[in-house]
Amino acid sequence: QVQLVESGGGLVQPGGSLRLSCAASGSIASIGVMGWYRQAPGKQRELVATITSSGSGSTNYADSVKGRFTISRDNGKNTVSLQMNSLNPEDTAVYYCNANVRTAARPGWYNYWGQGTQVTVSS
Repeated sequence: QVQLVESGGGLVQPGGSLRLSCAASGSIASIGVMGWYRQAPGKQRELVATITSSGSGSTNYADSVKGRFTISRDNGKNTVSLQMNSLNPEDTAVYYCNANVRTAARPGWYNYWGQGTQVTVSS
């Protein structure tokens, strides 16, 4: 089994910054694309950013966060992080970590989600 555990959420004022982290653990052979998604109240879950496993990691961002958020990963530690700057109230949501994982227990790639961490941007 594979677990993704997020940390770093909280309450921040508009214009502030937060850093989210996600650690993958369990029976992991390798991890492919990792990413962050978010879900605001009454809205569907949406992509925030993704990063591939190759080289320095190819990244992809939602238009709404480009230039403000930065995704990074540490392949040796099986972690992915999201640095969030210039936060505004529209960024308020539960943020979820996501990863495509090849486990040691069974063949194939499987998609896993973390439990989510709340980010609230408010004065």
